[in-house]
Amino acid sequence: MRIKDILLVATGSLVWSLTMVKSGLVYSYGMGFWGPNGHDGVWHLALAESLSRGSRWMPVFSGEVLKNYHVGFDLVLVLLNKVTTIPIVNLYFQIIPPVLAVLIGVLVYKFVVLWRKSREEAFWATFFVYFGGSFGWMVTLLRSGEIGGESMFWAQQSVSTLINPPFALSLVLLLSGLILLLKKKNLLLVILCFGILVQIKAYAGILALGGLFIAGLYNLWRGKGIRLLKVFLGSLTLSALLFLPINKDSGSLVVFKPFWFLETMMGLSDRLGWERFYSAMTNYRLGGVWVKAVPAYLVAFAIFWVGNLGTRIIKDLLIWKWLKNFRKQSFLEVFIVSMILGGVVIPTFFLQEGTPWNTIQFFYYSLFFSGILAGVVLAGLAKKSYVAPFLIVLLTIPTTIGTLKHYLPSRPPAMVSKDELAALNFLAKQPAGVVLTYPFDALAAKEAEANPPRPLSLYESTAYVSAFAKKPVYLEDEVNLDITGYGWQERREATEKFYQLSDAGQAREFLKSNNIAYLYWFKGQRAILDESQLGISRIFKNAEVDIYKVEK
Repeated sequence: MRIKDILLVATGSLVWSLTMVKSGLVYSYGMGFWGPNGHDGVWHLALAESLSRGSRWMPVFSGEVLKNYHVGFDLVLVLLNKVTTIPIVNLYFQIIPPVLAVLIGVLVYKFVVLWRKSREEAFWATFFVYFGGSFGWMVTLLRSGEIGGESMFWAQQSVSTLINPPFALSLVLLLSGLILLLKKKNLLLVILCFGILVQIKAYAGILALGGLFIAGLYNLWRGKGIRLLKVFLGSLTLSALLFLPINKDSGSLVVFKPFWFLETMMGLSDRLGWERFYSAMTNYRLGGVWVKAVPAYLVAFAIFWVGNLGTRIIKDLLIWKWLKNFRKQSFLEVFIVSMILGGVVIPTFFLQEGTPWNTIQFFYYSLFFSGILAGVVLAGLAKKSYVAPFLIVLLTIPTTIGTLKHYLPSRPPAMVSKDELAALNFLAKQPAGVVLTYPFDALAAKEAEANPPRPLSLYESTAYVSAFAKKPVYLEDEVNLDITGYGWQERREATEKFYQLSDAGQAREFLKSNNIAYLYWFKGQRAILDESQLGISRIFKNAEVDIYKVEK
């Protein structure tokens, strides 16, 4: 790599890491969490802590086996913790993110050099992978005079790659697999890279298997052998062995609901929010006025496509060139186009039950490979004039600048106070047992928004008690329970009923039947019955938290 290539990787890695490295550290007010780390990051901490104890149970839904989730990244986290003894929280926020950032940049550069034999194309491809952004900033600039709007068209952009570590790790495996294919290395290594993807990030595994199958058929049609189909079959077999044991019911989480992202993009105020267009397009569809509905939805899709791609839209010039010379392309071009198309087609028509927006993660891979192709195109334009690269960079960078504003302020939106950390650390040292907390109060959380940093208990329904107390919780993180398909509502009702019980026998039976060992309460939280009636005794107290142990 040349000096400018190394500087690009270093700068891109630094920028990416800024979204992570400040979270999970203790400041004057407690442990801070910026951006989605207050929910998503804490979930991974809870899951990794649970796996590190050898548990196969759901950490936020005690007594239930973990299901419908890819645990590959979290197992890597646990392995590194066991080998290095570095705390999981520091591995997750401070150590792994910069490593993944550098790896992705280096592998993108190496992949493009191997594929295209051009360092300039590799340089610009790496630029787009690190800094590619949407055109959302243009809308916010016109509306409010501010630069923002990263996910205005629904998809997160390059700068936010590391806040989804399984996604980042899946890119490392994808790139490694493609490099090994180009080098014609041992098929077993290639199969390993693609086969374990599904347990790192299921979306990547599905798209990669589809891409391998289509590219393999293309090679067979071109008379270039069945090597790629062997990779597909081996990867499919390994994926099935890794995926099916804990994801048997995952198919039931997928529902057919076409154009949900287009409609919500137009209708929601925290997205594009073009309400008149949304009202028109949906009314045309509901009324069966297809002569107007079809053009309206096509326009919405064009806005979704161009808005999300931003300057990466220039890559369509290359794809058009490939399509005109379809018979002359290699398996790699077919694989890349399959990944891009699959990443947009699946979320256009299918959603995930409970948390429909999760399906947009398929599209992240479309954006990633679009960035690589955009770099190839821009390198060609740069040979003719410096004007094109200057304008493209000028129009690309604002998304990164706008997003970093959420991660650079000294005070975060969410925290765990020092008193709570002391309580959680105390609980972590106690014998194993299930923890009962108060159910998440969405109304109180809404009222607390105006005074950041707010406690994680008033931020979102998160897994923080399980994460830092290192124990299973009876009910916590309702968001991920929705994503993974657990019926948590009945358990919440039972919890709320317990706190209102006036019958000591029923209350004690609730604690016994659910194997509750500890109660974690904030000051002011308690049941109607007193400690002696419930059969509990206080083992910890400070200015914020009381912890009780259930007597045997």
